[in-house]
Amino acid sequence: RAASAALVGGSVAIFGALRRLALALPQPAAVRSRPGRVWRWRNLLVSFAHSVLAGLWALFSLWHSPELLSDIQDGYSVSGHLLVCFSSGYFIHDTLDIIFNYQSRSSWEYLVHHAMAISAFVSLIVTGRFLVAAVLLLLVEVSNIFLTVRMLLKMSNVPSPALYEANKYINLVMYFAFRLAPQAYLTWYFLCYVEVQGQGAFLTANLLLLDAMILMYFSRLLRSDFFPSLRKGSAGRDVDGEKFLID
Repeated sequence: RAASAALVGGSVAIFGALRRLALALPQPAAVRSRPGRVWRWRNLLVSFAHSVLAGLWALFSLWHSPELLSDIQDGYSVSGHLLVCFSSGYFIHDTLDIIFNYQSRSSWEYLVHHAMAISAFVSLIVTGRFLVAAVLLLLVEVSNIFLTVRMLLKMSNVPSPALYEANKYINLVMYFAFRLAPQAYLTWYFLCYVEVQGQGAFLTANLLLLDAMILMYFSRLLRSDFFPSLRKGSAGRDVDGEKFLID
């Protein structure tokens, strides 16, 4: 447990260093001209780094040890354990970044999500159970790569509609493949095979709440990118008034 805590702390430090690096990177004119966008741009760059690393890591862990899928409750791999510690560090860092930069009000949904993720991952690290479920859930980071690119493109006002259009459809496919599908499978598995008591009850409740959040985000994504006429109160709004990543 002490070693795991050190790994989580090291991950927090790594993302803190990435945050400082993001500050030194050049920013598009559309971001520099709006002070409210600077923090969001930097935050998205760090989120993008986590999505690339964690998404590919989750894919590698399952590809390298496919037998894990046959034992979601008690399967274990060193790679999966390290991944959960790594992502726990990211969620802790991002929570602190939101709070210390006074973004809690506009980003409260992220704080709720991060609290759920941190508490669930800590329980996995402590008990050593349901590690495979966490790795499956972290496949969502593959989808987040394209979701984050989408928002970076919106914020930077890149004059390339073709690039945004291409990413829009790739993002939709990835959303189904790496967010909705793993989430649906795990929800079915927990409801059918996991005892609703103790850690199982806690994780099942987290999973069901996450289901509701994901479906809400999906409806927003569809309205924003595919059915803009259905968006309510969108007139006169720009990216500073929208929830970054989900609108």
